[in-house]
Amino acid sequence: MDVLISIFILIGTLLIGIPVPFCFTATVMWMVGAGDYNITSLLPVGYSKMNTVALLAVPLFIMAGGLMERGKIAQPLVNLIRIFIGDRKSGIGTVAVVASAIFGSISGAAAATLSCIGSVLLPEMERSKYPLGLSAALLVNACPLGLLIPPSCIQIIYAWISYQSVLNCFLATIGPGIMLTILLCTVNAVLLRKHKDIIVADPQPLSAKFAQAGSRLGGATPALLMPVIVLGGIYSGIMTPTEASGIAVLYAIPVGFWIYKGLNRENFIATLIKTSVTSGVVMCMLFVVMILSRIYVMEDLPATILAFLNSISDNKLVMLMMVNVFMVLIGMLMDDTSGTLLCTPVLLPVVTHLGIHPVQFAAILGVNLGMGLVTPPTAPMLYLGARVASCKVNRMLTPTFYMIIFAWIPTLILTTYWSPLSLFLPRFLLGADL
Repeated sequence: MDVLISIFILIGTLLIGIPVPFCFTATVMWMVGAGDYNITSLLPVGYSKMNTVALLAVPLFIMAGGLMERGKIAQPLVNLIRIFIGDRKSGIGTVAVVASAIFGSISGAAAATLSCIGSVLLPEMERSKYPLGLSAALLVNACPLGLLIPPSCIQIIYAWISYQSVLNCFLATIGPGIMLTILLCTVNAVLLRKHKDIIVADPQPLSAKFAQAGSRLGGATPALLMPVIVLGGIYSGIMTPTEASGIAVLYAIPVGFWIYKGLNRENFIATLIKTSVTSGVVMCMLFVVMILSRIYVMEDLPATILAFLNSISDNKLVMLMMVNVFMVLIGMLMDDTSGTLLCTPVLLPVVTHLGIHPVQFAAILGVNLGMGLVTPPTAPMLYLGARVASCKVNRMLTPTFYMIIFAWIPTLILTTYWSPLSLFLPRFLLGADL
């Protein structure tokens, strides 16, 4: 009963708008008082879990994303991609999805991706006569791709909590990330068929496109090198994710200041302050949630959830579906970091009992939390997208539902029920025994 009340406290405080760290703190305080736990024995739990170098990657990737956004590093990438597909009706939409995937892979933050790519591409889409509701909905649904295209901050946190290889978790999310990217581009193309007034670039032969790309490649090379250095360093084994995050920050500073000239003294300091505040909030939340997860484990909450699922159905497919619904609801109520911190210790024992490998669960978790960010009625990214695009939410709802039904849900189903989608790359590239 105490655990059930604590869950109601957590969800209730989230629904009335209390900041997420305070919601977790209130839940811990209830459990400490109701369960007669000794807080002095629980505090070292949070400290010992946080005392790891791997967690340094989280604030550093947050900082790298902020510097990329302010440093205008995304613009050259967008211009280069547009050369090849800008002469199609759905071309700019495809550019938006692919650019969101690339930018999100470095920043790892859906909000930063939406703000940055939205500021670059929304004016272009408006000039091309894209429907505003569709443009905003497409960017909203593409911004969580950073949760799936590595390096992803939530995968680092997941690997840290679940004692899995960070590289395995990175590779597990690539398949679902690519599938979701393709499906979002396809849905966008289908939704645009009835719009006859879309303005597209004049068709050019492939040789002319390559020539134009060659002329712009010099200006885009510094931006292109950033994901190459970060991802290449991680996958080659030269750098750990923590080292790669530090390199990303050091690389973004001179590129933003002196090459693309988007950074200046004022916005550089503002980015550092914003990053420090965000990192402080995340670290405080990590500390509290680690204590709460330890309490839930001692209260045997995973076994309680499993027993509850068994009482409804003993069919594995049905039980996995209910677990997915729970994670989508969590994604609707809280940010991706909080959702990862809560779902991993509570649900990992449940899904492993159902035969899901922890590395596959990394991908399942990423897709669920990403879909929760864009699923009404809460949908934090949907409301942020409305502000970025100056568009009413009701104009975004219909295309958003189409993208959820025909892009997000198929990706989630295949990620959950077809393990090769997430486990093939770790097995093939690393020889992992999964």
